[in-house]
Amino acid sequence: MHSKLKQILDKEELFEYFQPNFMISLEVKNLAKSFGFRIVFEGVNFSLKEEESLVITGKNGSGKSTLLKILAGLLRPSKGEININLNGQNKKKTERRKLLGFVAPDLSLYDELTALENLEFLSKVQGLEWRKKELIKNLEKIGLKGRGEDLVSSYSSGMKQRLKYLFALLNEPKILLLDEPGSNLDEPGLFLLDDIIVEQKKRGILVLATNDRREIKYGDKILNLDQQGFSFIS
Repeated sequence: MHSKLKQILDKEELFEYFQPNFMISLEVKNLAKSFGFRIVFEGVNFSLKEEESLVITGKNGSGKSTLLKILAGLLRPSKGEININLNGQNKKKTERRKLLGFVAPDLSLYDELTALENLEFLSKVQGLEWRKKELIKNLEKIGLKGRGEDLVSSYSSGMKQRLKYLFALLNEPKILLLDEPGSNLDEPGLFLLDDIIVEQKKRGILVLATNDRREIKYGDKILNLDQQGFSFIS
């Protein structure tokens, strides 16, 4: 009896071993957003699974940033639904924050705090625990070596953008949302962005909004809000 039971358990463990640690998916159904009588966009549909990326394009005012903020849970859609599934389970809105990372030009940092104080505070808000030494090492990795104790008010726009990336990546997000990802970055910063995107596409899902031709290459799929439809990169 014991040997048969052990064989059954061994088979079950072997089955679990070959299963992925997690499978993440993002599905958007018939999404629409209006401000008063003005329709920003409507009828937006797409789905993404692990290791897939989407680039959102469109003319100014087409709703690129608005769509990203809805995906990030910062705005409510006027219509439609967003489903985030992890291991086959649809995550509630309160559970999604731990799966998301978001970087945008208008995302605010606290200028009156140092970079380390910003990271310590914002990580606690997310329920993360990081030691100061670990945060200092992470600052070095993104090109902010020796600037952790400086007030963010003394940072250039490019340095602030790097700090935003570090914060967004602290929880190793399954879904990373980027609005104008290359904004304010110098050439070394753009190389850093390339590395971040490569790693994210290995780890989960990437969604970015841009009209920069250089950045459009990051997408496996492209959603043009002017056309309300998909085109696929071969």
